[in-house]
Amino acid sequence: MALNPIVDSRDVRFILFEVLDVEKLTKYSKFADFDKDTFEATIELAEQIAVEQVYPINAAADKKHAQYNPDTKEVYIPEEYFPGLKAYYEAGFIGLASSQEIGGTGMPKVIYQCATDYFTAASVAFTMYPMLSIGALNMYINFLPESEEKKIIIEKMLSGEWGGTMCLTEPDAGSDVGALKTKAVKNADGTYNITGQKIFISSGDNNFYKNMIHPVLARIEGDPAGTKGISIFVVPKYHIDPKASGNIGPKNDVVCSGIEHKMGITASATCTMSFGDEGKCKGILMGQERQGMKIMFQMMNEARLYVGSQGMSVSSAAYMHAVTYARNRVQGVDVTQMLNPDAPKVTIINHPDVKRMLLSMKSKVEAMRTLTYYCAMLEDLTHVEQGEAKNEAQGLLDFLIPICKAGNTDTAWEVTGDAIQVYGGYGFCSDYPVEQFARDAKILQIYEGTNGIQSMDLTMRKLLMNKDQYNYSIYKKRIQETIAKATGIVDEKYIENMKKGIAKIDETVEKMKKDMAEGKFLQIFANASPLQRAFTALTHAWMHLWGLSVAIPKMKELTGGKKGAEFNALLAENAEAAFYVGRVLSGQFMLGAEFQKFFAHCDYILSGETAVTKASNHVFTGALEQ
Repeated sequence: MALNPIVDSRDVRFILFEVLDVEKLTKYSKFADFDKDTFEATIELAEQIAVEQVYPINAAADKKHAQYNPDTKEVYIPEEYFPGLKAYYEAGFIGLASSQEIGGTGMPKVIYQCATDYFTAASVAFTMYPMLSIGALNMYINFLPESEEKKIIIEKMLSGEWGGTMCLTEPDAGSDVGALKTKAVKNADGTYNITGQKIFISSGDNNFYKNMIHPVLARIEGDPAGTKGISIFVVPKYHIDPKASGNIGPKNDVVCSGIEHKMGITASATCTMSFGDEGKCKGILMGQERQGMKIMFQMMNEARLYVGSQGMSVSSAAYMHAVTYARNRVQGVDVTQMLNPDAPKVTIINHPDVKRMLLSMKSKVEAMRTLTYYCAMLEDLTHVEQGEAKNEAQGLLDFLIPICKAGNTDTAWEVTGDAIQVYGGYGFCSDYPVEQFARDAKILQIYEGTNGIQSMDLTMRKLLMNKDQYNYSIYKKRIQETIAKATGIVDEKYIENMKKGIAKIDETVEKMKKDMAEGKFLQIFANASPLQRAFTALTHAWMHLWGLSVAIPKMKELTGGKKGAEFNALLAENAEAAFYVGRVLSGQFMLGAEFQKFFAHCDYILSGETAVTKASNHVFTGALEQ
């Protein structure tokens, strides 16, 4: 296999098999058919396809962009993607975590998430196509009425012949989904006529899939305004005909009327979709009337975890490239030899500020990866546990979803920015890869609910309005368990930092609760993003404390107390020893240095500053309406 420049595969296995101990999932009947060897083989295959078939075409696809023909209204994606997409589908990755009863493999979601990590690190835009499909497919499996058409949809989407989307956003609605104008009128045969327009629809149309099966939010004529009046419909590009060749019938009244010209993920076709321009668009109701948002939330929660994983994966690629560049770029002399005119030039990885950036990037990527995989494993546990164990897994997952989505993607913008900085001026040039990683990363803070919306969700629904703050209590319980496990293994100063962090977040939450009791909702919403950033910092620190409790004993065993030149010689010769030492150092850096920013986020909220709530629209300078 080609050299892997995008994912630290040793760290992947450390998280899966040493920190999370995913093998324990095989004790449940749902996953009893699998073992560690099966998981390893799956991960290796994902790595091989991603590294050999997807990563090499990432830059070319980015430069080519998705294309739109306004005359034919057809969308074309870079054909460089086709071999990788075919390999992805032929290997069964689309249905890796899907039930065997419907043609999937039935593996744990955490293994599926790990495989997706490789593909996303190889090309963020590439994975948009299968990821939108699997999200839509999971809704169809759960909510479409049983029929021959449903069986065909599942079969065709699992094979990669047909694709899926998520059609929510409209020109005048944006994040305010309840303001949508797309309308549904019931027909005598039980179908519905759909009319309306959706924008920013990822993978809305393309020349890879033979048919697109759209889940479309719309309001049935006469239903109430707002989100409570929304229903959801399955709207195919081509009607489904069980008797026709390829099961494709006549064209439905659905067209792409244009694609967006974006800063990043340029090879992902982001479409404006028009439904019923000729009054002939047919859709099938999913679930019951006015259950649209409830049903769509299944896909939205899956998508939010996926977007959080995108932040982790693109950061991984940026970090790996930055390390490689720093190891090879010769510039300047060692700082200890700055006054020596004859001092030899050194690679920039020897410069303290570059080393600081790399360690910061490394620690953040490792924290994001642990969090992302942990969320996927919690989802697995919700399907196999019973009683209170199941409730705790679900409560913790619900709490972590907005932290994973918003926290990882905020962090991705920091990591990809640092990667550019490591490259210096070359990083700012499109001849080098890291500027693409930054462009691809920015959208992650925006789509699938902006990070401001995620922060409000965390603050209100998952914390302040959560009954007895159950989710928050489970979150703290798990951190306390990690602290107990780390005691006697991890240096006390790092454990003490976590204990101070728990006390500080409690104080901050109490302040938010007091504001809510006093009806200071503007203040609460103004502080939602700082609160999310505080929880992200605390969660990333927790992930590293967990990792340290596992890595330190292994490091001590492998290094045997060696010091100085003997220690460095060992690291040069022993990759395992070097890995654990690196893991320990990045954990210490996160808990000892990066984590200090957490307290500033809390103090921001505790300060009680009300300037935001006092600022009227007129105080902001800008172009004035005439």
